[in-house]
Amino acid sequence: MSKIDVVRKAMVEAMKAKDKARKDSLSMLLSALKNAEIDKREPLTEEEENAIVKKEIRQTQETYDLAPADRTDIKEEALARMTVYKEFAPEDMSAEQIAEVIKGVLAELGIEKPTGADKGKIMKVLMPKVKGKADGKLVNQTLSEMMK
Repeated sequence: MSKIDVVRKAMVEAMKAKDKARKDSLSMLLSALKNAEIDKREPLTEEEENAIVKKEIRQTQETYDLAPADRTDIKEEALARMTVYKEFAPEDMSAEQIAEVIKGVLAELGIEKPTGADKGKIMKVLMPKVKGKADGKLVNQTLSEMMK
């Protein structure tokens, strides 16, 4: 079952429960998924669906962060929307799991002691392996710590 079907089913349940806030959040997520599918002109893969959900979470987080302090209505709505979106987001990799993937990439590239000069080569191989499964900032931070 695709994520579009899962979100649509959850939206119908929210409508039956007369939960307007949840229905609105699910509607926005559903339209983002459908628009991406229309742009691609074929069904989305699971990784693409997960990337879209994460993108929506990131954008909603930005809305929350950039809202003025006195606009509690915007902040509350963004928090509620993020809570709904996170139900459909995949679980992120932990720093330990990322470190294991980095060790595998280092072995693959034949690098024993990574330096700043190697970072570009490492990231080029590493990022496709963790795309959609880990936060890019955490990956970068973990690799930087391993270089020390």
